[in-house]
Amino acid sequence: MLENLQNYFQTLGQRPLERLLLLVSGMLLLWLLEGGIPLLTLRYKKNKLRHATVNFSFTIIHLIIHTGFAVLIILLSDWTRLQHFGIIQWVGASTLGSIIITLLVLDFFGGWLVHITEHKVKWMWRFHVVHHADNNVDVTTGLRHHPVESVFRGLFFLAGVIVAGAPMYAVMIFQTLLVLATQFTHANISLPKWLDNALSFVLVSPNMHKVHHHYKQPYTDSNYGAVLAIWDRLLGTFMRLAPNQIKYGLDRYYPNDKDEDFGALLKRPFSSQMFSIEKHPVISKQTLEAKSLS
Repeated sequence: MLENLQNYFQTLGQRPLERLLLLVSGMLLLWLLEGGIPLLTLRYKKNKLRHATVNFSFTIIHLIIHTGFAVLIILLSDWTRLQHFGIIQWVGASTLGSIIITLLVLDFFGGWLVHITEHKVKWMWRFHVVHHADNNVDVTTGLRHHPVESVFRGLFFLAGVIVAGAPMYAVMIFQTLLVLATQFTHANISLPKWLDNALSFVLVSPNMHKVHHHYKQPYTDSNYGAVLAIWDRLLGTFMRLAPNQIKYGLDRYYPNDKDEDFGALLKRPFSSQMFSIEKHPVISKQTLEAKSLS
């Protein structure tokens, strides 16, 4: 079974239409579920399709950029194997071990680490704001990233490939899981509370990630994980907030009534105003403690 899995994903990068089908199928399924079991009542500027069109525009650019990174990933993956470099090479990991190590390392570098860096480094935060500016977080929000952000996300991912010494089949398995997880965690779906809570001990759950999209600190600066929840729990960045208390958008950086203006969103990070704006509102420690007790 592992051999079949390895063979399938080893060459998946050479079948772009098949990869696209996986992406679209997951998105369509969650799109339908959003209509049946919505988490929150979203108020789109015009309608859901118009909102999706804006986010898909960012998604297309993101996919084009990462198609270029795919060539670098292949080269680096081959280099680590030939040079016997990276954790997998050093420990002589089996196929299963290689998949597990790749999942852990790439999720740390390409998920948690790049994400917290975007929040802590001011110039990177300006580009990441485009993602947070979405006032209606749904399945299409997952790949709503400014093109510049897509580049430095790709660079962190490449670093993860080198550190892990990841073979291509393991990289493709992780990338597939990452796409599906990103759609799932952003989808406006309501899971039973017990199920969402249980998932959040290992995987990033929809409710867990929605906390990250709340407009106030410290909630915005929490729950950075992409696939695995373990990094937030181990490194002290995990937080809870009831879904009915969540408010999306960051109006200090971009007008909430124009969060679907594609051209303005592309240009906004380069605006001189973005250099002078302090970070989003901070909830006081006393208020936070009161919320946790309520």
